[in-house]
Amino acid sequence: MQNGKVFPGILIALILASGAGWWYWNHAKATPQATADVNRGNDGRKIRGGGAEGNRPVPVLVASVQKGDIRVVQTAVGTVIPSATVTVSSQVSGKLVRVLFKEGQLVRAKEVLAEIDPRPFQATLTQVQGQALRDQALLRNGQIDLERYKALQKQDSIASQQVDAQASLVQQFEGTVQADQGVVDNARLQLGYTSITAPISGRIGLRQIDVGNNITPASALAVVNTVDPIQVVFTLPEDRVPALLKRLQEVRKSAHGLPVEAWDRANTSLLAKGNLLSLDNQIDTSSGTVRIKAQFSNEDSTLFPNQFVNVRLLSDVLKDATTVASASIQHGSAGAYVYLLNQEEKGLRVHVQPVRLGTVDGDNVTVLEGLKPGDQVVISGIDKLRENAKVTIASPEGKEGRGGKGGRRGKHGDAGAGGDPAGSPRAATSQSTRGPADEPKVTDATPAADAPAGDGAGRRRGAGRPSDPAATRPEGGWKHRAADDSGTGRAASTGQ
Repeated sequence: MQNGKVFPGILIALILASGAGWWYWNHAKATPQATADVNRGNDGRKIRGGGAEGNRPVPVLVASVQKGDIRVVQTAVGTVIPSATVTVSSQVSGKLVRVLFKEGQLVRAKEVLAEIDPRPFQATLTQVQGQALRDQALLRNGQIDLERYKALQKQDSIASQQVDAQASLVQQFEGTVQADQGVVDNARLQLGYTSITAPISGRIGLRQIDVGNNITPASALAVVNTVDPIQVVFTLPEDRVPALLKRLQEVRKSAHGLPVEAWDRANTSLLAKGNLLSLDNQIDTSSGTVRIKAQFSNEDSTLFPNQFVNVRLLSDVLKDATTVASASIQHGSAGAYVYLLNQEEKGLRVHVQPVRLGTVDGDNVTVLEGLKPGDQVVISGIDKLRENAKVTIASPEGKEGRGGKGGRRGKHGDAGAGGDPAGSPRAATSQSTRGPADEPKVTDATPAADAPAGDGAGRRRGAGRPSDPAATRPEGGWKHRAADDSGTGRAASTGQ
């Protein structure tokens, strides 16, 4: 009975062990093969990270660390405002009979802009002038009577009370005449208000009332903005105010102002140059900033009221600072770093160099620690680099320079920088050994066998393997076209 129970258990254990072995055998064998497939390109060569392709120099552009002056520029966004704004309106009520300005034109102070019907005001002036003449006549008559009464008083012909009454009457006439003069002056002033003049010089806006309408002091005729000079208002953080105030006091003692530049919205075109005018007397507690005003000459009208501009305030200049191109700066978890170029026995290599940065000025940035003048850093091709990677310096046109073993071929078989120039015998021989492959050749992960020696074509890569027109560029380098089996002198057909 016991043997009958043990035998099925042993059989089940054997079956499970066989299945586990089969599973381990297939998966363990497939894993290295898959890893090999990943590390190889479509042409059978290993990609970056191992093998021939990983050791290929990466073409890069470099720049030298230099010593020079760096501007300390405070950047902000600002709004253009006119240096003065006045709403033109009438000071008397009446009918608008003439408009003498064109909308948008530049006007001068005291220039006549419009006229109101003056006839009612002329009639009022005539009326008060007549009243003034009447009162002046009464005054003269009272003065003559007073002189007569004084003469009679000396002869004791009239009582002193009568003389005193006449003197009081003369004073009343004098007051009436003086009041009449004020009424006349006011009527003349009201008549003058029928001509509406520009209170300031500047550019006048759109007309807001037309001829024939009744205009009142509450009616706005137009708005005049002084646009030359013009001002820009912007804000800076409160922590920059002490240094800015100190610098502003220094330049005012030297009769100079802090330079300010106004750039367009895209920050690509310089619109105007001016000087810092003033700072506000308090900090905005809601934003922690202080309002600053700069003034610009605007003779060419490049700045317009309420225009958005980018402001650059030159607050200081750092002399003999170590500078590097901003394009070389990379940022990681440990901070900023650059790829530093080193010349070694086996060629050019790059190393990751941590840096501590300072002030940024356009395309350059100051380096406080990590680099010295004369060092060369990578500014292009950084995405293909890693620590201790081989590199070759390429020209800005894309041709490799020193440090490489020759550039890759162009579209029509031209040799790259570092190789033989197109048209040379060696370049022609190289072209003649290439097959007429109209499509890129794609190979599997298994390397091809070497061709027999002396077959005239050298070592062929991927011979007899299927082609795939949809093949893409593998990581680490471009695909190589398959060599022609016959080794004839037919040139590769590219781009046709």
